[in-house]
Amino acid sequence: MSDRTTYVLVDGENIDATLGQSILGRRPNPHERPRWDRLLQFAEDTWAQPATGLFFLAANGELPMPFVQALTAIGFRPIALSGEADDKVVDIAIQRTLAELSRRDADVMLASNDGDFIEQLEPLVGTDRRTALLAFREFRNAGFVPLFERGLEFHDLEYDVKAFNDRLPRIRIIPIDEFDPNEFL
Repeated sequence: MSDRTTYVLVDGENIDATLGQSILGRRPNPHERPRWDRLLQFAEDTWAQPATGLFFLAANGELPMPFVQALTAIGFRPIALSGEADDKVVDIAIQRTLAELSRRDADVMLASNDGDFIEQLEPLVGTDRRTALLAFREFRNAGFVPLFERGLEFHDLEYDVKAFNDRLPRIRIIPIDEFDPNEFL
């Protein structure tokens, strides 16, 4: 293991919304949600160094204590945020965190499909740090493409990170060597 740290920043709202609205077409059941501990393990295994997980969530009404306790138990630091009704508090907090990380000697994995972080992630890419986006390939913001060309890694939450227990109903390009007709019959 390295002395360096990987910060895993999770935009929980975005991942949950993409999963529910775009993939499942309904609110995900508990067993269909990501296994968040797998993100931390993936980060540690992929870059062979400790990972610190920061899970950003909007908590304008009340704190979802069972979820917060579960995140804490698996090693994440939940960051519960509030603000005015039109404030995108999770986006603002992640943007500020990325800006601060640009001043630190650390690597970054961002779990989000949201393009609102491209401006803050851009200075981190192509430097002496490693950077990665953890998202759903078909729903990631197209604005990330130039960053991939400069060295931003991409890891699909389902296929690479293996964050889900069950296969999601996604349409994907299947390499012919992996095609199994039984999956469709």
